[in-house]
Amino acid sequence: MKRPPELLTSPSNPLIKALKGLERKKERVESGLFLAEGARIVGEGLARGWTAETVVVAADMADRPQIAALVRTAAASGARVVLAPERLMTKITQKDNAQSVVAAFRQRHIAPDALPARQSAAPLYVALYEVRDPGNLGTILRTADCAGASGVILLGTCCDPYSFEAVRASMGSIFDMPFAEASFDTFNTWRRAKGLSLTAASVNGTIRHDAAPFTAPSVIIMGNEQAGLPADVEAACDHLSLIPMRGGADSLNLAQATAIMIYEAWRQRGYA
Repeated sequence: MKRPPELLTSPSNPLIKALKGLERKKERVESGLFLAEGARIVGEGLARGWTAETVVVAADMADRPQIAALVRTAAASGARVVLAPERLMTKITQKDNAQSVVAAFRQRHIAPDALPARQSAAPLYVALYEVRDPGNLGTILRTADCAGASGVILLGTCCDPYSFEAVRASMGSIFDMPFAEASFDTFNTWRRAKGLSLTAASVNGTIRHDAAPFTAPSVIIMGNEQAGLPADVEAACDHLSLIPMRGGADSLNLAQATAIMIYEAWRQRGYA
């Protein structure tokens, strides 16, 4: 007879300490792991073939059909499955309303040329230059996923896509939206070789964002929240576009501006 998952009861348990430690980038870098929360999102990660090292389930929820099915899937994939009371779930996630399932997944780090090929004659990528806010990064992954983008490329020194905040903001798109990391020079060489036009959203834009051509294979590049794009990066772009604004505000949040650009590109493609 198959043994039931082990039950953790002590906050000093080494596994609880290790999982809680993943809130720190140093621990994520050293372990190569990150946390995802919620039965739907954890299930999505497993279904997409991401490797779960450990899955922790709230003990009082383990008998629910959806959770029991997820436990079976996780165990079949080779993950260590354990049960824990709510107080320990809260300790792991640092949230008062802890989710019923928390999992430690193995990270993936790839270069642009390793992005999976998608069935599109005119791929659309999003490049983020030194984005620093993990909430923005996670939201952009989610938006790119919703609009069917081919991938996201993180350029230079970006925030950690595997931080608690970025993973939460992505709402599961961390598992669905392919993303790569590169220096700008490496990225620019790659996109030229693939015949991708490069369009930036910039205060120096010379055309309105909805006049920028996005029907051909393209990359939308967005700059740092405070500094935008440096001059040499803008000089490498094929088009600099400007999102119209009026009123007292002089700028948009990065995630909002990126959503406007992505959806304009999708609109031009007939929302295909």
